[in-house]
Order: sequence, then structure tokens, then C-alpha cells
Amino acid sequence: MTDKHINKATIHFQKLLQDQLARVDRMSTVEEQTDYAALNPIIVGILGGDGIGPFIAAEAQRVLESLLQVPLDAGKITFRVIEGLTIEKRAEVRQAIPGDVLEEIKECHVTLKGPTTTPRKGDPWPNIESANIAMRKELDLFANVRPVRVPSEGIDWVFFRENTEGAYALGSNGIDVTDDLAMDFTVTSTQGSERLLRLAFEYANKNNINKVTLVSKANVVKTTDGKFLKVGYEIAKEYPDIEVDDWYIDIMTAKLIDPKRRTQFRVMALPNLYGDILTDEAAELQGGVGTAGSANIGKKYAMFEAIHGSAPRMVVEGRAQYADPSSMIRAGAMLLRHIGYEGQGIRLEMALDITGQFEKKLVMTGRKDGASSREFCDYVLETINAPDLEQRWKSHQP
Repeated sequence: MTDKHINKATIHFQKLLQDQLARVDRMSTVEEQTDYAALNPIIVGILGGDGIGPFIAAEAQRVLESLLQVPLDAGKITFRVIEGLTIEKRAEVRQAIPGDVLEEIKECHVTLKGPTTTPRKGDPWPNIESANIAMRKELDLFANVRPVRVPSEGIDWVFFRENTEGAYALGSNGIDVTDDLAMDFTVTSTQGSERLLRLAFEYANKNNINKVTLVSKANVVKTTDGKFLKVGYEIAKEYPDIEVDDWYIDIMTAKLIDPKRRTQFRVMALPNLYGDILTDEAAELQGGVGTAGSANIGKKYAMFEAIHGSAPRMVVEGRAQYADPSSMIRAGAMLLRHIGYEGQGIRLEMALDITGQFEKKLVMTGRKDGASSREFCDYVLETINAPDLEQRWKSHQP
């Protein structure tokens, strides 16, 4: 290795350090939490994304509009469809989020977002950052909240995944030091860890959940994961009624599928990459990633989305109308509860449990031998409006 290579890498790393230290300074500034009850109207943005995104986003919007008909008619809520978050537009302008699209997003209080394509090395697209990661950073959506419920198995989990740090924060800022040596970076701050972990403990406390599990690889990744774990135990001291334990990510993936152990987990808090992996595994137990929604929470903004990708192959093969919209609709239920429409959100979650896990009168296969997105949403709406919804849901509880 030559001095030239070392100097180039040093300059690159110095710029990353400057940016990250500036970010830590920004996090230290107190920002007020949005009071949705004080907003009139609440502006809900609908971002179709690309691939199957526009298809399932449209169906989720249809369900939300049905549940929110009264406040929509009264002008208390308004929906805005925002175009332009496609891979084609992002590649054309070489931005993870086109500037005009980002401005529209910032005019909304919350957004419901369809999946977007993230270019990989070797793809025909330029090396632009993930739209998800960019949005989380631009809007400071520091917490990715992903619930997974399988009542018949005694599974009732809520994952709090740190959203703005870890291995993903600098995912497009790695460096090829030489032809033979490539380096990426991971980052953990006290402030970033603290706000995510505090939210997890607050959620557990508010919902009378007496256990929080911290997930890391602090035995090997000692500095960054070690900081996350240390901060977690420090915050736990403020919640003496909540039991806290910690597991390493590798064994945690095994214990989630261990019937003897998995029912003991309730709230889990973990760094970015581990959260992405573990929640996909957890969603598979619920019926697959197509059934799982997530919330991206910040102080000022919030964004709700499916946890899966854009499935461009389904579009190429003419199957997009058969994409399972469950993930987007479940994200919509989280959106409802976040903006203060708790009752509507609970009814929607009950309907999704009934249609997707308990009764399953329609089967989604992603092909024409299964139900279409529209047919499944009709089934969900019919279930929501049924007078015996709550009784049907309760009859399936263990």
C-alpha cells in the first residue's frame, strides 16, 4: 500500500467524521414533538414508490379513506399523492430523493410510503443512496417500529430498530482503499442510541409490558455495539418495574424460532442492521414480509411503510395486481394510531388478523391463482364493517 492510498482514505474518513460530529450536535438540540390533535388539517402524503409500490399503496389509501371518511369530509384530514419517488426519476437526477419530491414530503405531517428500489453494485442504475435511508436522515426518523403478532403461537413482539446510525448510516460512503481493500463504516452515538432506547422503554411502560430485550453483538463489535448496550442499561435504571436483558444477534435469530423461548420476548431494541435482519425473520412467522408494516418515527415527522422491497419482477411479469397489500395496510393501521385515530387503527389491525391469519377466506399467492390486491382489500373492508368484528377477533385469541 502506498502513502497515496493512505492519504486518500484519510481525507475521506476525515470528511465522514466531520459530518457525523455535526450530526451529533444537531441531535443535541431539543425539538418539540408534533401534536397531531392541534393540527387542522393533518396532511397525509401517499408515496407510491416503484415496482409493486404504487399498486399496494393505492389499495392501502382506499382502506384509510374508508376508515377516515368522517374527518376527511370535515376537512380535518387531507390526502396528497406525491409522484416522482421512482427509481427512474431518482436515477435521472442522481438523488436518493429528488429535491422537488422531498419538498412535497416535508409539507406533509405523515406519509404512507410504498417500497422503493435500491441500486446494488453492478446494477444498471447509478450508485445512489437508498431512498428509505435518505428519508430517515432528511426527516430525522430515528426509530423504526415493527410489530409482529401471531396470537395462535403466543407471539406479540414490537421491535425498535435504530434508524439513522449503524452500518446503514454510511452505506454509500465506503471506500475502495486499493483494488484489493474495501472498507465500510458503522457509527453509534450516545444521543442516537438514547432516543431510540428511551422510546422503547416508554412504549413498554405505557403498554404495561414488563420486559425489554437489548440485541447487539457487543462481545465482538465492542465499541459501537458496546455503546448501544451500555446506554440501554443506563436508561433501564429509570424504569425499575421493567425487566431488561440482552442477547447477541446470532443466537437471537435462533431463539425467535424456538417455541419454548420466543413467547418470553415482548419489546426488543437493536441497532439498524440487526433490526432489519431480525424483523424480516420475525415477519416470516406472521405470514411473510408481505404481511408486516413499520413506522418510522421522529419528533416532527413520521413515515409508515411496508418492510419488503419493490419486487420489480412481479411488474415485469405482469403480476403487480396480485401483490399482497397487507404490509401497506398494516402500516396504515400504525399511521392511524399515531395521528390519534386509535379506534380505527385497532379495528383495522383486528380485520387484518382475521383476514390474514384466522379465517383466510382469500389466499394471496402473487399470481392469478390467488386473490388480487383489490379483492383482498375488499375482504378487509367487509371485515372492518362487520358488526361482529370484535367477537370474531376475540374468538381466535389463545
